[in-house]
Amino acid sequence: MPHASQNLNRSRIPAKSDFDQLSRIKVLSRLSAAEIELLAETLTLDEFDRGQTILRDAQFAPQAHFLIKGIARSTCKNARGERVTIALLPQGPIPDFPSLPSGRFDFRCEAYNDCRVGSMGWDDFKKITANSPELVRTFHQNDMRHWYRLLLRSSSFLKLDLHERVAITLLELAADFGIKESRGALLKAPFSHNDIADLVGASRPRVTEHLAQLEREHLLIRQDRTFIVRVDELERAIGVPPSSRISSDAYPRGKKQSIVASNKTLNGRADPRVKLATANLQGRVRDQPRPLRPRLIYKGIPGFCPTSKAR
Repeated sequence: MPHASQNLNRSRIPAKSDFDQLSRIKVLSRLSAAEIELLAETLTLDEFDRGQTILRDAQFAPQAHFLIKGIARSTCKNARGERVTIALLPQGPIPDFPSLPSGRFDFRCEAYNDCRVGSMGWDDFKKITANSPELVRTFHQNDMRHWYRLLLRSSSFLKLDLHERVAITLLELAADFGIKESRGALLKAPFSHNDIADLVGASRPRVTEHLAQLEREHLLIRQDRTFIVRVDELERAIGVPPSSRISSDAYPRGKKQSIVASNKTLNGRADPRVKLATANLQGRVRDQPRPLRPRLIYKGIPGFCPTSKAR
């Protein structure tokens, strides 16, 4: 089946905003501004409308993929053949899917809203980031973080009740999409009850009941079509130990981070890191907090299988 982006305009000329967005991605924080600029110039850029398929599981391995703008979601088929959301993805690296012998689950990355995605080969990425070789490992850690979260939310082996799983999911959304304000973390997007129900593997009416209970417990505040998550209070309520709590840096403040402009020079001279990255690319033709640890988690956890929604 053809890649969804074949029906869309593909661009290799990055907009200034792409550099700004890449500069805000935490995984790339070790790169200099000049290296990020070179990365932005090398990426192949695609635009996706809401609901379009960005990637299928077979399309991940050859390239590194960045969600530059918008929100994406990972989906798969459950035991009844229904497509469900298993993760909501913020700006940053798009996590890879596990390689399974059967294509029964049909993992995909889809656009939750209008998205802009950049892709490049792993060899080119390693050349540009030659001064920060740990970035490749960080990509793999990002993959593991998303699958660990899925295990917390959906595995019956952990013996977490639905109320705890809803709370954990809200903490995840606060970490990835929250803007810090005086009352907690304001979620930037109006995630629906259906979205949360998919993430925890339960029916929408049951999730609505638990969200209402969290509101009565003053752990969640409804504001218009979105929520304010009282992160500290919610973590204490579900027994998250202090060493595992989401730090204040896990979600951004309302103000935009300042970005240091760079023109591939340092004090009037060529930046040696950019010279190395550029040299590595010569000869080639240019064509998204620590995991939560709630109580009742056993040691030694077997593998998971996406669950169908509980009635």
